[in-house]
Amino acid sequence: MSPLRRLLLISLAVLPVAACVTEPTPAPVPVAPRVTPTQALTAVMAAGKSDDRELSVQPLIDPQIQDLRDTADAAKARADWSGAADALNQALLLSPEDPTLLQERAEVALALGEWERAETLARKALDLGSKTGPLCRRHWATIEQSQLARGEDQNAASAHAQIASCTVAGFDRM
Repeated sequence: MSPLRRLLLISLAVLPVAACVTEPTPAPVPVAPRVTPTQALTAVMAAGKSDDRELSVQPLIDPQIQDLRDTADAAKARADWSGAADALNQALLLSPEDPTLLQERAEVALALGEWERAETLARKALDLGSKTGPLCRRHWATIEQSQLARGEDQNAASAHAQIASCTVAGFDRM
């Protein structure tokens, strides 16, 4: 058999195998959040401002939990979001169904860019807490910002619409 014929036969044998080889699929490029953690946190704080006409009832707080909250607040002031998360996680071990603690932890999750965790915590706080007032608005604003960051615009619009339902005007005191 001539060398040219042998090369032709080898080429014909390899050609079907070569046709099966495909280019590797490139890894999906992660989508950048549509809001920054700072923007998200600022929006939540703005939504949670209370109105002087609005009735807001605050429960008594266990001193041990208050100490952990104070530790978290000090960490937040230093922009030590991991430290704040640790302190709030400890407080949640003592009082796992406290809607205010859950919301504070959700806000720290926003600051850390933990979008899904922030929404999960805010939804749990919403389920356990009051359906009116500043805390309720913070829950929905956290959910909205988390969804915006993940590009879920329709869901975010729905969450935004819920913020207004949390406001119930108080009595005119004068």
